Amino acid sequence: MDAIKLLTQDHQAVRALLGELAETTPRAVKKRAELLSQIATQLKAHTTIEEEIFYPAFKAAGEKSDDAKMYFEAMEEHRAAGDLVLPDLQGTAPDSEKFSGRAKVLKELVEHHADEEEKEMFKRAKKLMSAAELKALGEQMETRKAELLKQFKSEAKAAA
Repeated sequence: MDAIKLLTQDHQAVRALLGELAETTPRAVKKRAELLSQIATQLKAHTTIEEEIFYPAFKAAGEKSDDAKMYFEAMEEHRAAGDLVLPDLQGTAPDSEKFSGRAKVLKELVEHHADEEEKEMFKRAKKLMSAAELKALGEQMETRKAELLKQFKSEAKAAA
């Protein structure tokens, strides 16, 4: 699978989980906790493969200052979602109204980021890289993602 298809599928999966989370009420404590755990795992794996593999390849292939700007903006959006909003949400009681608000902010941030990547960065990547390069990147990313998901699963078991 090529890199763009893999990343787009990840975006769709996380959007669906965030949409499901947004539909929950403060009474759905267990459901909220389960969804949040899935979202955190998926986001962490996704952002890691982007930051370790896709973004560096995109930056290296880039030709214009706009390409570098796209790269740095994407990195900052990851930092905002992964280092600020997600940990805040994870530390919020699932039965509170604050949880609903923070979940909505995370959803909006992730959707904005995914939309920008799909409309701008991925289109640009298709111009900068060949189909063979994108396929090779995708295979590398699939392997790394599987490793990460396995690692996160064993970490969760150890913590439980």
